[in-house]
Amino acid sequence: MNHQKILTKLNVSIFLIWLFHVSGIIGIIYTDASWFIGATPINLLLSFFLLLINTKLNKNAFFMILTCFTVGMLAEILGVYYGTIFGHYNYGSVLGFKFMDVPLLIGINWCILIFITGSIAQFFTNSFWYKIILGVGLMLTLDLVIEPIAPILDYWTFDEGVASLHNYIGWALVALPLQIAFHICKIQIEGAYPLNLYILQFLFFTILLIKINSIGI
Repeated sequence: MNHQKILTKLNVSIFLIWLFHVSGIIGIIYTDASWFIGATPINLLLSFFLLLINTKLNKNAFFMILTCFTVGMLAEILGVYYGTIFGHYNYGSVLGFKFMDVPLLIGINWCILIFITGSIAQFFTNSFWYKIILGVGLMLTLDLVIEPIAPILDYWTFDEGVASLHNYIGWALVALPLQIAFHICKIQIEGAYPLNLYILQFLFFTILLIKINSIGI
């Protein structure tokens, strides 16, 4: 067996995100939930770092990273202060250091989501607009399973208690130009890392959503 073919950058990256996400699910459900929830920033930063090392880093890629972070942060700041984009909500303490009441990790998360959904869309279609529509759709699908559990994990809480249609429209409006920019810049990410990370995030929040009420975090 050729160990060099197994221990590639891509394979190690995929193994690590599976290890961290599965450990997080098991830890939150069966052990010290507060410790594993508190480790969310580590998981996000690891996912982002591994995304970077599996991305072809050039001027376009750096432009997209900066754009996604900046646009994401600005949209969230406007959301928190004025409720104009996503509705009225506030962030908890789990996601770490905040700038103008928005965790910096949220800007990084916007980078992750645009990059992985845009990359997945590239795999399924060559049509420019189909890729954009699919990318936005994948983001909204993930948000649907995140929103119900976010307050329980102390990520963020809406004043109304639940995310309204306003939130999902806001997500689509912010994601749309970023998806367009992603495909104009022709960002290239190696192999199946984006698909694995998307599946893991979807499974993570879906499993917790199913189990959370019965274990009482």
